[in-house]
Amino acid sequence: MYLISNHSEKHIPWNKDKLIGQKPALKLKEIWAIRIRLQLAKKLRDLALFNLALDSKLRGCDLVKLKVRDVKYGSTINKRTVILQKKTNEPVQFEITEQTRDSVSDWIITKVLKYDDYLFPSKWNEGHPISTRQYARIVKSWVKKIGLNPR
Repeated sequence: MYLISNHSEKHIPWNKDKLIGQKPALKLKEIWAIRIRLQLAKKLRDLALFNLALDSKLRGCDLVKLKVRDVKYGSTINKRTVILQKKTNEPVQFEITEQTRDSVSDWIITKVLKYDDYLFPSKWNEGHPISTRQYARIVKSWVKKIGLNPR
């Protein structure tokens, strides 16, 4: 059995007319719009995740793998921390602002997270962090809530 292909049909690339790669950065008013909505909705995890993402500028794969011990020492949240990036295997240091420390602390206390727990644990897969795919869905929901195109 032979398949005959029709060469007269032009191939259309899967990414034609699509935004691929890094998305444009959020503007300051958009950041505050998201932050205020998360605060009003009392979404402690999302607020801690959002604030930590802004402070750290980490890739999603590194952000979701953070453990409590990476940001907390004793009973206080560190003012700065160092993380080893997965992609580059290079250490990256970042400051954790007071607003982020407060939101992360509230999240840890509410969720009763222990020193070796993931900071953003999976609801479905015990002992694992949320997936990078789930993180992408969460970010998409934030963007949609302030009226931006999630694409």
